[in-house]
Amino acid sequence: MAKQRIQKLLAAAGFGSRRACEEMVLERRVCVNGERLSTLPALVDPETDSITIDGRPIKAQGHVYFMLNKPSGVFCTHNDPDGRTRAVDLLVGVRERVYPVGRLEAETMGLLLLTNDGELAQQLTHPRFGVQKTYRVEVAGMTSENVLNKLRSGVWLSEGRTAPANIEVIHANRNRSILEITLRESRNREIRRMLAKMGHNVRRIVRVRMGRLTISRLPLGAFRPLTADEVKYLRSIVAKTPSAPEKSWRPAPRKGTGPRRGAPKGRPIARAKTPRSSSPSRRIILPESKARG
Repeated sequence: MAKQRIQKLLAAAGFGSRRACEEMVLERRVCVNGERLSTLPALVDPETDSITIDGRPIKAQGHVYFMLNKPSGVFCTHNDPDGRTRAVDLLVGVRERVYPVGRLEAETMGLLLLTNDGELAQQLTHPRFGVQKTYRVEVAGMTSENVLNKLRSGVWLSEGRTAPANIEVIHANRNRSILEITLRESRNREIRRMLAKMGHNVRRIVRVRMGRLTISRLPLGAFRPLTADEVKYLRSIVAKTPSAPEKSWRPAPRKGTGPRRGAPKGRPIARAKTPRSSSPSRRIILPESKARG
């Protein structure tokens, strides 16, 4: 079998994203044929090389994909020294070593994907792909149209302006508002910070959709494997590398043409041509077809 990069093999075996596996190598946690690795790149053959991580032999696993309806108070972390409940602890009976795709804050509930497909997980969380994530957000008080428009166009936070967001009002009264917010980026506590900037305290956040995947009919705290069509859909998202928006093509204006000051926008107006004459003050305006030659 052809050799492959060690981080790719470790990610396929369920030890996290390729970047996380690279860190494991640099931390000297990985051994190949009894020799501890400390530098990259490193190529290995999984059929002939003996590979261990933290002294345990690794074995490539088949990829698995799960959706969890995460309750509040559950942490999206691999290791928690305080012994708090992690998202992976709720996947009772799952033998594969899986990891959350991105993170939800401990107090945020809703849709969370978990998998041992490190490459796909990394792609789904990369801002380049801009996977849409939709949240139901309950805030104190009634949100004005002015506030909503500011949120839709982007809010300045410490690290820069947020990307435009889609926002719909599901319910509103004097005491509370329920908003449906769709984002394409994943900043730390972004929704809470955006609304706090507008003077609204967030009471609850539930992620209800990721792309076209939804937690409808999945009880709080429950999980299920993704269907083959759902996995295929996720792969189709990352298979399409976004490109810059195309600019509308316009012919370059010829020298001496273009709209006059004060002229209405639209088709360029041909400038008048001055024929050679002994009288410089006399000008003859040619028809547009002749002016263009």
